[in-house]
Amino acid sequence: MAFRGQVGLVGRGSECGVLDQMAAAVRTGESRVLVVHGAPGTGKSALLEYLQNSATGMRVLRAVGVESEMELAFATLHQLCVPLLDRVKELPEPQRDALETVFGMRAGTPPERFLVALAVLSLLSEVSESGPVLCVVDDAQWMDQASAQVLGFVARRLLAESVALVFGARRRIRDLLGLPELEVMGLGKADAHALLEAATHARLDHHIRDRIVAEAGGNPLALLELPRERTVTQLAGGFGLPRTDTLPNRIEQSFLSRIEKLAEQSRLLLLIAAAEPVGDPALVWRAAQRLGVTSATALDDETAGLVSFDIRVTFRHPLVRSAVYRAAGDEDRRAVHLALAEVTDPQIDPDRRAWHLASAAAEPDETVAAELELSAGRAQARGGLASAAAFLQRSVALTSDTARRAERAVAAADASVRAGDLDAARRLIDIAELDVPSEWLRARAQLVRGRIAHAAGFNQEAPPMLLAAARRLEPFDSELALETYLLAWGAAAWGAADAESLVAISGAIRELPPRPGSPRPIDLVLEGCALLVTEGRGTAITALRRAMTALVDLPVPDLLKWGWAACGLSPAVWDEQVMLETYARAAEVVRTAGILTELPIYLASLGAATSLIGDFATAAGIVAESEGIAAATGIPLAPYTTLILTAMQGNETEASALIAATIEQSAADGQLTGVTTAQWSAAVLYNGLARYQDALSAAQASTRIAQLVVSVWVLPELIEAAVRVGDDKAARGALEHLADAAEPGDTDWSHGILARCRALLADETAADDLYRESIERLGRTLLRPELARAHLLYGEWLRRQSRRVDARHHVRTAYDMFVSIGMAAFAERARRELLASGEKIRKRSVETSSDELTPQERQIAMLVGEGLSNPEVGARLFLSPRTVEWHLRKIFTKLSITSRRQLREALPHAE
Repeated sequence: MAFRGQVGLVGRGSECGVLDQMAAAVRTGESRVLVVHGAPGTGKSALLEYLQNSATGMRVLRAVGVESEMELAFATLHQLCVPLLDRVKELPEPQRDALETVFGMRAGTPPERFLVALAVLSLLSEVSESGPVLCVVDDAQWMDQASAQVLGFVARRLLAESVALVFGARRRIRDLLGLPELEVMGLGKADAHALLEAATHARLDHHIRDRIVAEAGGNPLALLELPRERTVTQLAGGFGLPRTDTLPNRIEQSFLSRIEKLAEQSRLLLLIAAAEPVGDPALVWRAAQRLGVTSATALDDETAGLVSFDIRVTFRHPLVRSAVYRAAGDEDRRAVHLALAEVTDPQIDPDRRAWHLASAAAEPDETVAAELELSAGRAQARGGLASAAAFLQRSVALTSDTARRAERAVAAADASVRAGDLDAARRLIDIAELDVPSEWLRARAQLVRGRIAHAAGFNQEAPPMLLAAARRLEPFDSELALETYLLAWGAAAWGAADAESLVAISGAIRELPPRPGSPRPIDLVLEGCALLVTEGRGTAITALRRAMTALVDLPVPDLLKWGWAACGLSPAVWDEQVMLETYARAAEVVRTAGILTELPIYLASLGAATSLIGDFATAAGIVAESEGIAAATGIPLAPYTTLILTAMQGNETEASALIAATIEQSAADGQLTGVTTAQWSAAVLYNGLARYQDALSAAQASTRIAQLVVSVWVLPELIEAAVRVGDDKAARGALEHLADAAEPGDTDWSHGILARCRALLADETAADDLYRESIERLGRTLLRPELARAHLLYGEWLRRQSRRVDARHHVRTAYDMFVSIGMAAFAERARRELLASGEKIRKRSVETSSDELTPQERQIAMLVGEGLSNPEVGARLFLSPRTVEWHLRKIFTKLSITSRRQLREALPHAE
């Protein structure tokens, strides 16, 4: 950066100190991440250059975001990793395949973006074994979306890899939010004066000098550049001072003034360099030659002050590049892009060539549109959804045939939805529907419109739109139609809680003609979904059980496409073993595939099921993994598992705040499943705290929402609370609904819960038998919290029957179980009951998995205890092997052990 010049890096002592500390920490084996951001011209690049120059003993990797490269998936990441590609073969096979696919080194199915991120994390970890590594990404605001997401993920997972990852950006970047930041502001007054005096030869009056410094706002580039176009006389006299326009515009205008004075051939050379994003001097000169530009006619001292030709073509400042490009006329820009396309190898770099051709096109061009379509296909094969959408969007603009344009617009809209650009998707579908040439394309367009509505949030627009699309798709693609029916059903059942649409969708599914041969898993799931709504659980349970059995061997592609719906139905069969196995397999499949955008959802289901069986330590580890991934990917995660876990633990302060926040946010988003889950959790919490009126109010609020699973699970809470406050009518009404839902299940879980609830309303003789039946049945399940509650309710009932000895036995059993599980509120309720029955008891703290291990540490310890290696644990938890080792050292210290073999014995396990 020019303001270093003869006066050094002026006024940046504190910033350099931060960078020095970062480098020192990395040399000692730690990882560091920093986002250096500030307005154009404040000196970010100079600070990054300072860091690179002072990074002695470190391997330096560098990439620069380029505005015109933002449409090319993984372009910035490729720049950063090119020097390391010889080490890719050392990665685990799935990671190696993912990285080679996105870099075009091999063909394959599009890898999940965050599997690519794990591969980059492992690659940097591997390289850092040989010495500390400094990764610098300048102009990060122009990274392509795929690279930004990958590097943002990597930045959040670095810990003990001896790697520094530093970004320079003009503004905060969504994918980097939450990372450590260093904001670069303008220079202080004294430093600004010093820099101005060093940069100008005129002796300035102090009033003139103060005004220039004030106008520049301490911006170093402005202090150097703005006075450049003024004569000594003008500066000394105060004439020609900078305009009070926005500073970046004034700086760019200063560059424009210099560019306008250049010879025509010099301006054309600068334009070629500005339009060529790679910075390849050979490519620039080949294009220049096609336009008749030579070094003899185009290079002079003024040109050299704006751009340099070395190993790479680099502009003095990014504002020079943008000024050059903006100053050129449309015709010159098109001529330059055409020349660059002609000298770009169509075999080695077909996508950049296609992009140059698109930029060179002044009117629709079918040849170029077809090239862009091919580029979109290659981008999708690499997992670059945003890039594919961009190529297709430009392809639509260059298509003149209306039918072809409609087809491409549908494809572009679909890619835009998948890339998260819903506004562009809506515009493209509008274009497509103007000229749809066939019913098949009209059906696809309607499906995309339904997906747009679904992706926009839980609302009642998406289910009927998806239903209409499914009906239209049936004659053309029966498989896609079935998947669309299931998506519509899920949108109505789990999202919008739209009873009217749910009935209509279920009826339409029932009307589908039977398909030849044995029913496949999706047929069974659809049948169970539809019967659940139209005929009730009694009729649906057989189909649901067949569907759950089929899901055990569900092919991975099917599970990834529609397994979420099947997983959502597993609780309806009242089989906790099937529920756990279904969730665990689904989470493992999604984890192995590296689909981190979906994994937190499956982990949330697994965590909730694990909470229900009373293994709170494992559930907390699952929550930690889920939250860590959600934070790393930047994808919001509803706190359902945490809600259930904290409510069952009886942590009133934490649970109450989380319940209130979830109800408010879920109601605002129209996500009624979230409201129901929060109210159910509140009912569990308040029953544990013996605040039965509060529990009844929460349970009644939950059952008023037509949710297929949670609104059933809350019924036992409602019955218990209603009996305790003397509202037998409410209790009996809820019992009838519970019987309708539970009896068809015909499992120990369903009958055990039903017997416990019936006992609350039964006469003396029947109640005794029902409580015993409940305890016997629940004792054959994995549901330790439900069994403990059955013992507690039986003990409370026995005391009221004056059978104190029997009561103490059951309440003591319940108390010991609650303490062991970690259900503090219910344990205190049981302790008070023991005191009321005449037994003296000392209050005990609930047990935890370990007094010291964090949830993530316990999860790592459990996996290592099962025999997994550090790389295997890292791949499972999306950590580098070195980070796993770092955690293990802490775990060994906390547990006072010295070897991996001791872990299984050192960790408490759920009974």
